[in-house]
Amino acid sequence: MKRLLVGVLFVLTILKAGTFDDALDAYNKQNYIEALNLFYVVAQEGDAKAQYNVALMYENGQGVTKDLRQAKKWYEKAAKNGNAKAAYNLARLYHSLDGKQPHAIDMAKYWYEKAIEGGITEAYNNLATLYLEGKGVPKDNQKALELLEKAAKANNPQAQFNLGVLYGWGEGIQKDKLKSYENLTKAIKNGVSKAGDYLDRLCKESAWVCKN
Repeated sequence: MKRLLVGVLFVLTILKAGTFDDALDAYNKQNYIEALNLFYVVAQEGDAKAQYNVALMYENGQGVTKDLRQAKKWYEKAAKNGNAKAAYNLARLYHSLDGKQPHAIDMAKYWYEKAIEGGITEAYNNLATLYLEGKGVPKDNQKALELLEKAAKANNPQAQFNLGVLYGWGEGIQKDKLKSYENLTKAIKNGVSKAGDYLDRLCKESAWVCKN
Protein backbone atom coordinates (compact mmCIF):
# COMPACT_ATOMS: atom_id res chain seq x y z
CA MET A 1 0.00 0.00 0.00
CA LYS A 2 1.61 3.28 -1.07
CA ARG A 3 1.10 6.92 -0.28
CA LEU A 4 -0.51 6.43 3.08
CA LEU A 5 -1.14 9.58 5.06
CA VAL A 6 -0.07 9.89 8.67
CA GLY A 7 -1.90 12.54 10.65
CA VAL A 8 -0.36 15.22 12.83
CA LEU A 9 -1.83 16.69 15.96
CA PHE A 10 -0.53 20.02 17.27
CA VAL A 11 -2.61 21.50 20.07
CA LEU A 12 -1.39 23.96 22.64
CA THR A 13 -3.03 22.96 25.91
CA ILE A 14 -4.96 25.78 27.56
CA LEU A 15 -3.67 26.02 31.08
CA LYS A 16 -5.68 27.18 34.03
CA ALA A 17 -4.34 29.65 36.52
CA GLY A 18 -1.41 31.64 37.88
CA THR A 19 1.79 30.84 36.07
CA PHE A 20 -0.20 28.82 33.55
CA ASP A 21 -2.27 31.83 32.55
CA ASP A 22 0.84 34.00 32.44
CA ALA A 23 2.54 31.45 30.19
CA LEU A 24 -0.44 31.23 27.89
CA ASP A 25 -0.74 34.99 27.73
CA ALA A 26 2.92 35.27 26.79
CA TYR A 27 2.49 32.56 24.16
CA ASN A 28 -0.49 34.28 22.59
CA LYS A 29 1.53 37.48 22.40
CA GLN A 30 4.30 35.46 20.70
CA ASN A 31 6.64 36.09 23.63
CA TYR A 32 7.83 32.54 23.25
CA ILE A 33 10.94 32.70 25.40
CA GLU A 34 8.94 34.00 28.35
CA ALA A 35 6.18 31.46 27.73
CA LEU A 36 8.61 28.55 27.57
CA ASN A 37 10.31 29.61 30.79
CA LEU A 38 6.98 29.85 32.60
CA PHE A 39 5.76 26.50 31.31
CA TYR A 40 9.10 24.96 32.21
CA VAL A 41 8.84 25.98 35.86
CA VAL A 42 5.55 24.13 36.26
CA ALA A 43 6.65 21.24 34.06
CA GLN A 44 9.53 20.53 36.43
CA GLU A 45 6.99 20.15 39.21
CA GLY A 46 5.40 17.25 37.31
CA ASP A 47 2.41 18.94 35.71
CA ALA A 48 1.50 16.95 32.58
CA LYS A 49 -0.07 19.88 30.72
CA ALA A 50 2.97 22.05 31.24
CA GLN A 51 5.25 19.18 30.19
CA TYR A 52 3.22 18.79 27.02
CA ASN A 53 3.50 22.49 26.22
CA VAL A 54 7.26 22.48 26.79
CA ALA A 55 7.56 19.53 24.41
CA LEU A 56 5.39 21.24 21.81
CA MET A 57 7.50 24.38 21.89
CA TYR A 58 10.71 22.38 21.55
CA GLU A 59 9.24 20.55 18.57
CA ASN A 60 8.11 23.75 16.87
CA GLY A 61 11.22 25.76 17.78
CA GLN A 62 9.26 28.42 19.67
CA GLY A 63 11.36 30.34 22.18
CA VAL A 64 14.18 27.86 21.72
CA THR A 65 16.13 26.15 18.97
CA LYS A 66 14.09 23.28 17.56
CA ASP A 67 15.16 20.16 19.43
CA LEU A 68 13.31 16.90 18.79
CA ARG A 69 15.25 15.06 21.50
CA GLN A 70 14.03 17.50 24.11
CA ALA A 71 10.55 17.38 22.61
CA LYS A 72 10.54 13.59 22.86
CA LYS A 73 11.82 13.73 26.42
CA TRP A 74 9.04 16.08 27.56
CA TYR A 75 6.32 14.35 25.57
CA GLU A 76 7.30 11.12 27.30
CA LYS A 77 7.08 12.74 30.72
CA ALA A 78 3.65 14.13 29.92
CA ALA A 79 2.47 10.86 28.35
CA LYS A 80 3.53 8.87 31.40
CA ASN A 81 1.52 11.35 33.45
CA GLY A 82 -1.56 10.49 31.41
CA ASN A 83 -1.61 13.22 28.75
CA ALA A 84 -3.13 11.58 25.66
CA LYS A 85 -2.07 14.33 23.23
CA ALA A 86 1.51 13.88 24.40
CA ALA A 87 1.23 10.12 23.85
CA TYR A 88 0.08 10.76 20.29
CA ASN A 89 2.83 13.25 19.48
CA LEU A 90 5.42 10.98 21.08
CA ALA A 91 4.20 8.08 18.92
CA ARG A 92 4.37 10.29 15.86
CA LEU A 93 7.97 11.25 16.63
CA TYR A 94 8.95 7.61 17.06
CA HIS A 95 7.14 6.81 13.81
CA SER A 96 9.30 9.38 12.02
CA LEU A 97 12.43 7.64 13.37
CA ASP A 98 11.64 4.37 11.59
CA GLY A 99 14.89 3.02 10.20
CA LYS A 100 16.93 5.55 12.16
CA GLN A 101 16.48 4.27 15.71
CA PRO A 102 16.15 0.66 16.90
CA HIS A 103 12.66 -0.29 18.11
CA ALA A 104 11.26 3.10 17.05
CA ILE A 105 8.23 1.49 15.41
CA ASP A 106 7.60 -0.67 18.47
CA MET A 107 7.51 2.47 20.59
CA ALA A 108 5.29 4.23 18.05
CA LYS A 109 2.79 1.37 18.24
CA TYR A 110 2.84 1.40 22.04
CA TRP A 111 2.17 5.13 22.30
CA TYR A 112 -0.43 5.17 19.53
CA GLU A 113 -2.33 2.58 21.54
CA LYS A 114 -2.03 4.73 24.66
CA ALA A 115 -3.28 7.73 22.71
CA ILE A 116 -6.27 5.71 21.52
CA GLU A 117 -7.05 4.81 25.12
CA GLY A 118 -7.03 8.54 25.81
CA GLY A 119 -9.52 9.26 23.03
CA ILE A 120 -7.21 10.64 20.31
CA THR A 121 -8.91 9.59 17.08
CA GLU A 122 -5.93 10.56 14.90
CA ALA A 123 -4.02 7.70 16.49
CA TYR A 124 -6.38 5.15 14.90
CA ASN A 125 -5.28 6.28 11.46
CA ASN A 126 -1.57 6.22 12.22
CA LEU A 127 -1.72 2.84 13.93
CA ALA A 128 -3.60 1.54 10.91
CA THR A 129 -0.73 2.56 8.63
CA LEU A 130 1.58 0.30 10.64
CA TYR A 131 -0.72 -2.66 9.99
CA LEU A 132 -1.04 -1.75 6.31
CA GLU A 133 2.72 -1.62 5.89
CA GLY A 134 3.54 -4.47 8.27
CA LYS A 135 5.85 -2.32 10.36
CA GLY A 136 6.28 -3.42 13.97
CA VAL A 137 3.27 -5.71 13.52
CA PRO A 138 2.26 -8.46 11.08
CA LYS A 139 0.73 -6.97 7.96
CA ASP A 140 -3.02 -7.08 8.50
CA ASN A 141 -5.27 -5.10 6.19
CA GLN A 142 -8.40 -6.26 8.00
CA LYS A 143 -7.12 -4.87 11.30
CA ALA A 144 -6.14 -1.67 9.52
CA LEU A 145 -9.62 -1.47 8.03
CA GLU A 146 -11.23 -1.67 11.47
CA LEU A 147 -8.99 1.09 12.82
CA LEU A 148 -9.55 3.34 9.82
CA GLU A 149 -13.32 2.92 10.07
CA LYS A 150 -13.23 4.31 13.61
CA ALA A 151 -11.09 7.29 12.61
CA ALA A 152 -13.12 8.00 9.47
CA LYS A 153 -16.35 8.05 11.46
CA ALA A 154 -14.72 10.72 13.62
CA ASN A 155 -14.18 12.72 10.39
CA ASN A 156 -10.41 12.25 10.22
CA PRO A 157 -9.37 13.25 6.65
CA GLN A 158 -6.28 11.04 6.47
CA ALA A 159 -8.31 8.03 7.59
CA GLN A 160 -10.99 8.79 5.00
CA PHE A 161 -8.33 8.90 2.30
CA ASN A 162 -6.64 5.69 3.46
CA LEU A 163 -10.00 3.95 3.82
CA GLY A 164 -11.02 5.02 0.33
CA VAL A 165 -7.81 3.61 -1.13
CA LEU A 166 -8.11 0.41 0.88
CA TYR A 167 -11.71 -0.25 -0.17
CA GLY A 168 -10.79 0.46 -3.76
CA TRP A 169 -7.54 -1.45 -4.17
CA GLY A 170 -6.49 -3.01 -0.86
CA GLU A 171 -5.44 -6.64 -0.55
CA GLY A 172 -6.97 -9.15 1.83
CA ILE A 173 -10.31 -7.39 2.22
CA GLN A 174 -13.58 -7.36 0.33
CA LYS A 175 -13.53 -4.52 -2.19
CA ASP A 176 -16.33 -2.00 -1.96
CA LYS A 177 -16.26 0.62 -4.71
CA LEU A 178 -19.15 2.58 -3.22
CA LYS A 179 -17.39 2.93 0.13
CA SER A 180 -14.21 3.84 -1.70
CA TYR A 181 -16.08 6.60 -3.54
CA GLU A 182 -17.77 7.80 -0.36
CA ASN A 183 -14.55 8.07 1.65
CA LEU A 184 -12.44 9.58 -1.12
CA THR A 185 -15.13 12.22 -1.66
CA LYS A 186 -15.15 13.04 2.05
CA ALA A 187 -11.35 13.25 2.08
CA ILE A 188 -11.42 15.73 -0.82
CA LYS A 189 -13.99 17.88 0.99
CA ASN A 190 -11.76 17.79 4.06
CA GLY A 191 -8.75 19.07 2.14
CA VAL A 192 -6.86 15.93 1.08
CA SER A 193 -6.07 16.89 -2.51
CA LYS A 194 -4.29 13.61 -3.21
CA ALA A 195 -7.64 11.84 -2.90
CA GLY A 196 -8.68 13.46 -6.19
CA ASP A 197 -6.17 11.37 -8.13
CA TYR A 198 -7.57 8.18 -6.67
CA LEU A 199 -11.14 9.29 -7.26
CA ASP A 200 -10.30 9.90 -10.93
CA ARG A 201 -8.77 6.43 -11.10
CA LEU A 202 -11.83 4.91 -9.46
CA CYS A 203 -14.17 6.63 -11.91
CA LYS A 204 -12.15 5.40 -14.89
CA GLU A 205 -12.08 1.83 -13.62
CA SER A 206 -15.68 1.72 -12.35
CA ALA A 207 -17.57 4.52 -14.06
CA TRP A 208 -20.92 3.37 -12.66
CA VAL A 209 -19.80 4.36 -9.13
CA CYS A 210 -19.39 7.99 -10.10
CA LYS A 211 -22.63 8.47 -11.99
CA ASN A 212 -24.62 9.19 -8.81
